[in-house]
Amino acid sequence: MPVVVAFLSQKGGVGKSTLARSLAVAAERMELRTLLVDLDPQQRTLMRWLKTRTDLKLKPPLRIEAFESAQHALDSGQDMDLIILDLPGQVNDDAGLVVRNADLVVQPTSPSVDDLHPAVLVFQALEKVGTPRDRLVFALCRVLGEKEADATRAYLERHGYRVARGCISERLGYRDALNLGRSLIESRQGNLNNAAQLLLLDLLDQALTRGIGASQVLEPEPENT
Repeated sequence: MPVVVAFLSQKGGVGKSTLARSLAVAAERMELRTLLVDLDPQQRTLMRWLKTRTDLKLKPPLRIEAFESAQHALDSGQDMDLIILDLPGQVNDDAGLVVRNADLVVQPTSPSVDDLHPAVLVFQALEKVGTPRDRLVFALCRVLGEKEADATRAYLERHGYRVARGCISERLGYRDALNLGRSLIESRQGNLNNAAQLLLLDLLDQALTRGIGASQVLEPEPENT
């Protein structure tokens, strides 16, 4: 049975698709057979990004498919080691099926109170319908500094939720990488790659049923001079 990781959020623009595609790259570097699923019929962000990546012949190659139904996606990925599901920006009826089948549910959030408050409400709602808290994890994105990251982490942990190690800063280097079909760990700046890698490895370590120590997954990339 494949390991299933679901990325969801109540709001768009918090880093959901960015983290999903970057996790797929990290998993492929581990030689995990990975299916990345685009479940957003309105945006199809991952499919557009894949075209750019394919046109530029970047490696590792990724298997990314668009589905209207989460059930169809899960059925299609049974020969995979890992299925990564990128849900629409609004939590919909399909999310219930995804959450029930997910080994790890990741909710990215920025430090903004406008994002944090509804993000906590989403996880509380999932718990009310029977989702174990230990399957829920936050990932910090669009962070402007360590002080802000620490304050956001403390806020979420006070509510009893896990927060993945590391964070994704609001940096032009990440945006440039994504525009060129690359992931957060494929930018031209080694320090940005290493920072993103810390978060992604933690998510992978939490998700894999037969975990591989984070130090064995990816070697840090050297900083560009």
